[in-house]
Amino acid sequence: MHDEITATVGGEFYSFDGRILEIFGREYSRRFHIRHLHLSVTGPDRKGRRTVTLAHGRPEAPGDSLTWHPTATEWEQSPDLAALLEAVQAGIDSAPGPGPV
Repeated sequence: MHDEITATVGGEFYSFDGRILEIFGREYSRRFHIRHLHLSVTGPDRKGRRTVTLAHGRPEAPGDSLTWHPTATEWEQSPDLAALLEAVQAGIDSAPGPGPV
């Protein structure tokens, strides 16, 4: 993957270049490399919210993590977010090596 995928949700900007996921927010900026990343997206719940969790390390022993809960409206207004998260998961699944540590 050579094209950058971006999405904006609320006051946060997400960028993925195939290896590095960057999140620029109001109070922080975060970077995650796909070889050390676990992604989980659950939902929607009965109110339409999803839970998105990004964590360094393995799912059973995550390190530093970031969790947020986009509302149904945010999810619908940012179709790029679903595409970006799908691309991140595809990158994680195809990353060479033993996987997250």
